[in-house]
Amino acid sequence: MTVNISLSELRTRLVLEEANRTGDGGGGSDVIWNTVDEVWAAVRPGGGGEGFESDRVAGRLSHTIFIRYRGDVKPEMRFREGTRVYDIRAVFDPDRRRHWLRCLAQERDL
Repeated sequence: MTVNISLSELRTRLVLEEANRTGDGGGGSDVIWNTVDEVWAAVRPGGGGEGFESDRVAGRLSHTIFIRYRGDVKPEMRFREGTRVYDIRAVFDPDRRRHWLRCLAQERDL
């Protein structure tokens, strides 16, 4: 699979975050998002939709996010751009050459 992306397209600065869960003493957990790194990315919007979530209508927008290859990005992580949050759903090396990382993400709370 050929990846059609160039370095000049990496125009968006994103914060890569991972969750740190701690017990809340009542059987649940508190989640604190810790910064892993800041990366330059190409963010390409995909499809969108809406559905019911917690008894309200919530919008969803999917994105394909390209960053330079790194081996530590996992679907349990997220990207943040200011107040915008992109939950990572899948991560893969599209051409298996370790040049680019393609992340399928969903923007939340639209």
